[in-house]
Amino acid sequence: MTVRGFRVVALGYTSPMTPSRILRLSLTHFRNYRAASVETRGDMVVLIGPNGAGKTNCLEAISFLSPGRGLRRATLDDVADIQGDGSWAVAAEVEGALGLATLGTGIDAPGAEGAAAARRCRIDREPVASATAFGDHLRMVWLTPAMDGLFMGAASERRRFFDRLVLALDSEHSGRVSALDRALRSRNRLLETHDVDSHWCDAIERETAELAVAVAARRAETLRRLAAALAARNHSAFPSAALALDGWMENALLSEPATAVEDRYRALLGEGRARDAAAGRTLNGPHLTDLQVVYAPKAMPARDASTGEQKALLIGLVLAHAGLVAEMTGITPLLLLDEVVAHLDPDRRRALFDELARLGAQVWMTGADPASFAEIGAGAEVFRVEGGTIARRG
Repeated sequence: MTVRGFRVVALGYTSPMTPSRILRLSLTHFRNYRAASVETRGDMVVLIGPNGAGKTNCLEAISFLSPGRGLRRATLDDVADIQGDGSWAVAAEVEGALGLATLGTGIDAPGAEGAAAARRCRIDREPVASATAFGDHLRMVWLTPAMDGLFMGAASERRRFFDRLVLALDSEHSGRVSALDRALRSRNRLLETHDVDSHWCDAIERETAELAVAVAARRAETLRRLAAALAARNHSAFPSAALALDGWMENALLSEPATAVEDRYRALLGEGRARDAAAGRTLNGPHLTDLQVVYAPKAMPARDASTGEQKALLIGLVLAHAGLVAEMTGITPLLLLDEVVAHLDPDRRRALFDELARLGAQVWMTGADPASFAEIGAGAEVFRVEGGTIARRG
């Protein structure tokens, strides 16, 4: 299927699901890791250590083996070891959709003039254009403590969260979102000029509308599938959620042809030039869409649920999404769960471990208290993280 020049990945699969697994991970000058490596043999990987030891740093390094800016959305310079030369590297031997492969990414040390280095990406030591190519081998889903305030925070955070869910299904989605942002900025700059050239405006608005429909269409289809997956979670310890996108374009695309929605948005952009010029920004479009979440057991907005209910709701959403990624792509995603068991009662901890085992994914979890993982199962691999080292326990 194509939406005006943008290929939309076909949904569904016919081949058996392939788990995404990291067999060996190597970090060089990444955050507090001067040089560290870890080898894994199973599906449950637990990183134990005190606060500040570097557990989240390890998960962040893995997250750079996917498109985007990683689970902290850090800049490339921010993740470099402050005691190093400004370079950093993350490499992993993986078993994924295309079999065994070696993925690597990082930046070189700044040049003589101190110019920022570009991110390099390699597969089997051969350069690739971007981290988008990693999606052919691995799919990734993560949950971090920073997401705990998702339902109370700004619409932009929920939109970014949802775009990350879409990205796990379609590794080209972030490129479309970035292209749309650039097109909107170009239009805003053009509207700032005193004598706006209508022909230039027409051209940039045509491009903006095309990109907007491509982004909104992928969101709309993902929401439809994810909502169905969540509705089926009736017997889980982690509650279901009802989802909706507060954006006219995403909702229109569920029932109208993409060309009609694109034409309507292009007309709205043309009519809104004066208003947008006065505001200094574009006031209509999918860059303003919000994700609405309802706590299904109590039929109330997620923002009104208790802290514990919100945490459980978010875990249920991520688990449903991970299952959806496997169903739609044929690739069981790698899960990065940072401090996920914190504040869960013993029954919910056991339920989480059971659901993760049924999912069949490789899961990397972090925690400060080893007792929290006592019931995870004999097959789990536990590593101690401390002082920039990762060492297998027992």
